[in-house]
Amino acid sequence: MISIRRADERGHFDHGWLNTFHTFSFADYHDPAHMGFRALRVINEDRVAPGQGFGAHRHRDMEIVSYVLEGALAHQDSMGNSGVIRPGDVQRMSAGTGVQHSEFNASKTEPVHFLQIWILPERNGTPPSYEQKTFPKETARGRLRLVGSPDGRDGSVTIGQDVEIYSGALDSGEEVRHVVEPGRHAWLQVARGDVDLNGNTLHAGDGAAVTGERELRIAGKGSEFLLFDLV
Repeated sequence: MISIRRADERGHFDHGWLNTFHTFSFADYHDPAHMGFRALRVINEDRVAPGQGFGAHRHRDMEIVSYVLEGALAHQDSMGNSGVIRPGDVQRMSAGTGVQHSEFNASKTEPVHFLQIWILPERNGTPPSYEQKTFPKETARGRLRLVGSPDGRDGSVTIGQDVEIYSGALDSGEEVRHVVEPGRHAWLQVARGDVDLNGNTLHAGDGAAVTGERELRIAGKGSEFLLFDLV
């Protein structure tokens, strides 16, 4: 079964400095029918104005993944980490017992467009940790590139949950396939362009929950997307 979450059905707030869409319930947006999918709790698509951002705030017991589509996102946290995330980078912060961090648009002239993803951890109360890796765009061109996993294999960032995250970029006519093992599920989030998922057309901002499908056939139409394989 494939259940599609259309982009225009998401929660939406335009705060001037921040234009944000919430696939699942988040902050002031509450929808009992969309509280997450399996361990996937938050997918926010954010556009932050130049020089603006999220001041220091605290999290705990959450795996937080940031994926930049355009621009540059500056990060600082109470563990002493700081840096700038750009397209091709994947940042993972395990909040664990508690961490404070801030995120700002690193540019004074250009907006930043990124996805922020929250995943419920397998275990609460672990020490907080941070990781950032670069995955050149060409490594996801015409294929699925593993960017997050529980064991950090193939150079992916390590997620404290039984979830695999793949990035993909497909031109028109290109197709990739992914086998979903018995007992597992998948979520596909389209970041840009269009994809065909097992005969279902998805556009930028759309997401799809997948349960009981043995194989996913993803055909591209100038698309970039993230695929989550999870229990």
